[in-house]
Amino acid sequence: MTNLKKQAFSALAATSLVLSLALPVSAAEMELTVTGNGVDSDNTVKVENNQTQNVVQNNEAKIENNIDANSSTGGNSASRNTGGDVKVDTGDADTTVNVSNSANTNVAEVDCCEAKDTTVTVSGNGDNSDNKVKLEQNSNTNLYQTNDANIKNKIDANSKTGKNDADRNTGGDVKVITGDAITDVTVENAANMNSAKIGGGQGAGTGGSVSAYITGNGVDSDNDIKLDLDKSVVLTQANDAWIGNFIDADASTGKNDANRNTGGYVKVDTGDATVNVGIDNMANFNEADVDCGCLRDVTAKIAKNGDNSDNEIKAYLDDTKDVFQNNDGSLKNKVDADADTGYNDADRNTSYDVSDPSVYTGYSKT
Repeated sequence: MTNLKKQAFSALAATSLVLSLALPVSAAEMELTVTGNGVDSDNTVKVENNQTQNVVQNNEAKIENNIDANSSTGGNSASRNTGGDVKVDTGDADTTVNVSNSANTNVAEVDCCEAKDTTVTVSGNGDNSDNKVKLEQNSNTNLYQTNDANIKNKIDANSKTGKNDADRNTGGDVKVITGDAITDVTVENAANMNSAKIGGGQGAGTGGSVSAYITGNGVDSDNDIKLDLDKSVVLTQANDAWIGNFIDADASTGKNDANRNTGGYVKVDTGDATVNVGIDNMANFNEADVDCGCLRDVTAKIAKNGDNSDNEIKAYLDDTKDVFQNNDGSLKNKVDADADTGYNDADRNTSYDVSDPSVYTGYSKT
């Protein structure tokens, strides 16, 4: 008795992007001071501090598996023999197909600039002086993660021990005995995972503080402080997946013939036919953790300035976080699974003993 087993494996790990980005320089404490300047002086301080982080991660995968796996111990013939017993006895046929597809993973960890304290002071300047401080601080973090996966599995798996013939024999007993036919198909698809962490390190959750003072300046002085502090975080995660599984799995121990035999008894005994199909599809996962802190304290003070002085503090404080997560998935599973132990013939036999022709089939399980 012969046992035949076929195994087919397919495994693909497609693009995976892992990024860890930490800025080498964090925002230090900033102190701007205009003080002790003479009468009629014109003093201007303008500071522009811009910081931008752009992270783009794109994956595109196309996976196509075409698998044709067959195991057969059947298709045997023992016909038109004269004298003695005739026996066809097949071994088992076992076909195993395992397909594992893994595609498109983005992992990004980006540290925000650590927010320190900012102090702006305009004080002690002379009569009729013109003093201006303009501070712009812009911090922009943009993170884009995109995955596009197209997975197609086309599997044709067959196990056969049937289609045996023992016909038109003369003399003795005639037996057709088949082994089991087992077909196992397992498909695992995993596609499109985005994981992003922005901030959460040192300084996160605090955001520093801003203090602005106009104090003790001379009569008729013109004093202005303008603060423009902007912080923006944009996180976009998008997944698009198409997964199609087309599986034709068959196990057959039937379609055996023992016909038109003369003498002895006739027996057809088939083994079991079993088909197992397992499909596991996982697609489109987004994970986001965004924590760049908020502005902690804001202090603005205008005090003890001279007669007829013109003093103004303007502050524009913007903190924006935008998180977009989009998934688009299309899954199609088409499975044709058949287990067959039938379609056996024991016809037109002539027996010289008391035994009648017999057909025994095994289990059929899908």
